[in-house]
Amino acid sequence: MTMETSLETEEAVQDIEAGTLDVRVKQVRYEGKGINSYELTSPGGEKLPPFEAGSHIDVHLKNGVIRQYSLCNPPAERHRYVIAVLKDEAGRGGSRSMHDDVAAGDIVTISRPRNHFSLDGNAKKVILIAGGIGVTPLKAMAHELEAHHVDFEMHYCARSREAAAFSEELATMLSTGKLHYHFDDGEKRNQLDLAKLLSQPSSGTHVYYCGPSGFMKACADAASHWPKGTVHFEHFKAPEQPRRAPASVESADGCDVTIASTGQVIHVGADQSLAEALNAVGVEVPTSCCAGLCATCKVRYRDGEVEHNDFILSEEERQEYLTACVSRPVSKTLVLDL
Repeated sequence: MTMETSLETEEAVQDIEAGTLDVRVKQVRYEGKGINSYELTSPGGEKLPPFEAGSHIDVHLKNGVIRQYSLCNPPAERHRYVIAVLKDEAGRGGSRSMHDDVAAGDIVTISRPRNHFSLDGNAKKVILIAGGIGVTPLKAMAHELEAHHVDFEMHYCARSREAAAFSEELATMLSTGKLHYHFDDGEKRNQLDLAKLLSQPSSGTHVYYCGPSGFMKACADAASHWPKGTVHFEHFKAPEQPRRAPASVESADGCDVTIASTGQVIHVGADQSLAEALNAVGVEVPTSCCAGLCATCKVRYRDGEVEHNDFILSEEERQEYLTACVSRPVSKTLVLDL
């Protein structure tokens, strides 16, 4: 069954400049061990810009960093955005700032929703596999699929029942057999057997997964034999990678980048990212995650060969675009469509 969009189009949307908008934190709620959810609304009560299941927003935090969080409420809701954040004491400070510095009533700056993890509208059945806080985009997908009567099953892996978020909201899906919990400290017979779950691809079935790096690799391995285009995933943290050698001997000393609109030539050092070199000379390229996860710094290129180190662009997109925070030129020169 083809899924139609749930976004309301008949009512006017508040005219907000592309970029950022301010929202009020209406509620901060405990959702599970170390996990808070944040309900964000328009300060003036207007409808918020529409979003699709799988979308995320950038949140500009008080400590000066920007972090991406998936929207996890039903996409049909236009009066609020809901995100959930797991406090990571060993992280880079974003989750700690959310937990320690953001309170109900605060005004925070966010981006408009962006989506690089979309549901396929032609799927006849969907398998959702969540690991820990990776449940957030999949929860929005479950709401969307349920609203449009698309067959799905959701598998939610967590360390324990206490560490699983949104138990109240997901209770109905659990009672109807759509949701299956798998806890590390639970009975062995209830542990998720990914190889068994994904052993047999079925026509019209699509798989979506999100979670920590080890979980992501396990899912990728289990789904490696599925047909191209039927397996979808999103990293919320860049996988650990060994430091890369220069892409070629010619680029060991860096490369020259040409700005197509002006002809300006900018040298990018071997230890610089494209974004760093461009911003240093006043060619502004916005960045956020600096790990190839969010596509904030997505730039079109016209000429040159690129080593793509991102985790967000499709192979088709990579024929035209690069992410300036992590992509490296293979050729000595590169022409950017800026």
